[in-house]
Amino acid sequence: MSTISLDKTEVSIDKLQGFSGGRYKPLSEDDIQSIHETSMKVFSEIGIKVQNDEAFEMFSSVASSIDRENNIIKLDQETVMDLISTAPPVITLYGQKPEHTLDVGGTNVYAGTGGTALYVMDPGKDDRRKATLKDLKDIARVVDKLTNIDFFMLPVLPSEVPDEHIDVNRFGAALSYQSKHVTGGCYSIEGIREVIRMAEMIAGSPQLLRKRPIVSFVTCCGISPFVLDDHYSMLTLEVCRAGIPVITPVEPLCGSTSPVTLAGNLVVQNVDTLAGVMLTQLANPGSPVFYGCISSISDMKDLKYLSGAVEMGLMNAAASQLANSYNLPIYATAGMSDSKTLDAQAGYESAVTNLLVAMAGGNYIHDAAGLLEFCLTASLEKYVIDDEILGMTKRALKGIKITPDSLAFDVMKKIGPGGHFVSTRHTRKFMRKEQFHPKISDRSTRKEWLENGSPDTRTKAMQRVEEILSTPALPIPSTEVMDKIRSLIKGIDTKVI
Repeated sequence: MSTISLDKTEVSIDKLQGFSGGRYKPLSEDDIQSIHETSMKVFSEIGIKVQNDEAFEMFSSVASSIDRENNIIKLDQETVMDLISTAPPVITLYGQKPEHTLDVGGTNVYAGTGGTALYVMDPGKDDRRKATLKDLKDIARVVDKLTNIDFFMLPVLPSEVPDEHIDVNRFGAALSYQSKHVTGGCYSIEGIREVIRMAEMIAGSPQLLRKRPIVSFVTCCGISPFVLDDHYSMLTLEVCRAGIPVITPVEPLCGSTSPVTLAGNLVVQNVDTLAGVMLTQLANPGSPVFYGCISSISDMKDLKYLSGAVEMGLMNAAASQLANSYNLPIYATAGMSDSKTLDAQAGYESAVTNLLVAMAGGNYIHDAAGLLEFCLTASLEKYVIDDEILGMTKRALKGIKITPDSLAFDVMKKIGPGGHFVSTRHTRKFMRKEQFHPKISDRSTRKEWLENGSPDTRTKAMQRVEEILSTPALPIPSTEVMDKIRSLIKGIDTKVI
């Protein structure tokens, strides 16, 4: 049996920031090895279809077999492993404020937004409407104040913005009103270049942006099963040559674009995202790239995509193990719901998948907050509710710290049988850091709850949204930088940004 071996520097988890997962392991070491070996057989015996001409020539230079008529490339295991071994095991991402620096790798866990949702639900309402650029701005402002959401991935697609200006306006709204790291997709080469130009203005220079990247890009170049798309491969090459972190996720769906079994899906997932990783390393060895997973299942009644299924959580947890075995940081998926409203289903689906993937060590968990209805709809209230869920998830990751002080024997000995611990120095020392203190969950008595108007979770979340948005909308960058962006970036909507 062959083994996974990568010549890379070991990741020291205690040097990473954030919460460490990795305790939950849906795959055994033998399982990981079986998926790996099957994936290598796909590369060597089935091959991948590379639709972009430049990418095809790059792969041809290292291929074991080339079928130019059908654009099929086959690769041996040694080549695959050599290529992915040049990708860095840890990627440091930055926000516009230093407290939002993220060291992404190992089993370190961060969670953020995501989506490209087409619709939004206004606070207090259940109907949806098409998303606008102002919605993106409002979401950015709300998320900036939520402490358990670590990064901001562009969550909606503004319906009124012309296609040729969509990239600069989505990133422009986020970078203007969001101090956390911003991740998102672009739809054109020109869009990528203009977004990088804008980020350079905010960072201070092209060199400072490369040193402390405040943006990263998602380029979905893989189409399951086993295809690298022409256009998105071109976008991937553009980003990695620019020296900006890139994510190459794939979305195989059990029973439609991958086998119906979770194991079969993991093989397709593994092959497709590793193909994207290899493309970045062929273009620019050492390029910072994420192993990307958006795997889920199809509803076998009508083949629609499901976002809140427990199987999505299982597969993204397993993919986190696979990425870790290759010493690659992972962009994983969790936290969505298929519910059409903010009900119990929206809560338990988001909580279960977030917890599963975080406990498995998913490094960069996107879609973890705000999304309903198969990822079609964003809700401002749900961002607040999911922030609470993520706070509980992080408390679970923190675990139980066992020290002589936390075991508290000396305190027990002093108190003795029948005593109490309410007024002890030990209680005062640990009471704020030992327990998670929710912001919107209700822990009052029924009498107090009734006196306060019997608010439910959604009402409290709506109040928090209104509280944030009632304050002045002040851009994060300086006035000088904002003026520069508005004057030099073509197509920026100055009424919103």
